[in-house]
Amino acid sequence: MAFAKVMIIGNLGRDPEMRYTPNGRPVTEFSVAVSHRSRDDATGEWKDDQTDWYRVTVWGERAERTAEQFRKGNKVFVEGRFRTREFEGKDGQKRTSLEITADNVIAFGERVRDDEGGSFGAPAGGFGGGAGESSRPAEAVRPTRAPQPTPDDLDDLPF
Repeated sequence: MAFAKVMIIGNLGRDPEMRYTPNGRPVTEFSVAVSHRSRDDATGEWKDDQTDWYRVTVWGERAERTAEQFRKGNKVFVEGRFRTREFEGKDGQKRTSLEITADNVIAFGERVRDDEGGSFGAPAGGFGGGAGESSRPAEAVRPTRAPQPTPDDLDDLPF
């Protein structure tokens, strides 16, 4: 048996693109940038070291909701199956693509309450499906650029 699972937190590098397979199954693709930071020994300030890019694919009902509600710049948590794919670039060089087939996608940031002041439009657990999923229309969630999470926010992550 083999197992490859990945969890990342990063920012969407482009708006999600949704399409349908020939048999009508929705699929959404987007890219996520994960930046690595370290403290500069000389100044003590934080600096960006490098950024890794991941291609993310979401299938089914989650794909439709992701395409409707996510926008470039949103901070997201993605959990899924990981794989690499080699391809030849336009310049003839061999390249490697880091790809994730998402099992769960959660947006960090504000969620807007419905007009009656009731529940939020997006499910509290993200778009992974299962118990607690909201039946409210997707328009109830306003995509926003999420603020940086505080240490208290990070305590709620499932790892």
